[in-house]
Amino acid sequence: RVHLVESGGDVVQAGGSLRLRCVASEYPSSFYCMAWFRQAPGKEREGVASIYSSTGRTYYADSVKGRFTVTQDTAKNTLFLQMSGLKPEDSALYYCAINNMNDAACGQLRAEYFGDWGQGTQVTVPS
Repeated sequence: RVHLVESGGDVVQAGGSLRLRCVASEYPSSFYCMAWFRQAPGKEREGVASIYSSTGRTYYADSVKGRFTVTQDTAKNTLFLQMSGLKPEDSALYYCAINNMNDAACGQLRAEYFGDWGQGTQVTVPS
């Protein structure tokens, strides 16, 4: 299994920025998807953004398009999520996940497609 560790969560004022980081112990193969999900209390886990290994293609939930950017430093096994224009509705526990899959599946941002998850990092945007 791939071990994932997230960091970077914090309390930030509305309109502010934050960068999350996820370090993976290894990559499962050359054809994997890494993604960010989030879950707020009482809500289902929601796909936020993903990136596909071989193409570098990125995908975003409509709610974060234009505000969040997902990038990867493969030399350091690290996934980033740069968040700007934060809103109170962005408050959640943010998880990173990884699994082997094709590019099309990566773009669907479905939690059930991922087998390895981190423990999460909390982002709070007070209203």
